[in-house]
Amino acid sequence: MSDNEDYVYDEDSGEWMAASDLAAKRAAENTVEVRDAVGNLLADGDQVTLIKDLEVKGAGQTLKQGTLIKSIRLTGDAQEIDCRYPGIKGLVLRAEFVRKR
Repeated sequence: MSDNEDYVYDEDSGEWMAASDLAAKRAAENTVEVRDAVGNLLADGDQVTLIKDLEVKGAGQTLKQGTLIKSIRLTGDAQEIDCRYPGIKGLVLRAEFVRKR
């Protein structure tokens, strides 16, 4: 730490801390952990496999168990992930139906 660094009072902990540390703490509090069906932590760009057959509403298609979904994106919701799959636009899957590869 630098001697010139600003310190701010954190009301949650009741302590004075560096402004950069407080900003990092607040950013960590705002992140949502998304976990797959077996508890693995998911991140943007991960590959997942479906653990059961899923009927895709509006597409008239069923994605079979074992289907590989590449390059997922987290949505900020703890249970939803945004995916791309050939022939289906705007596919959103629930994390409880996938397993990290």
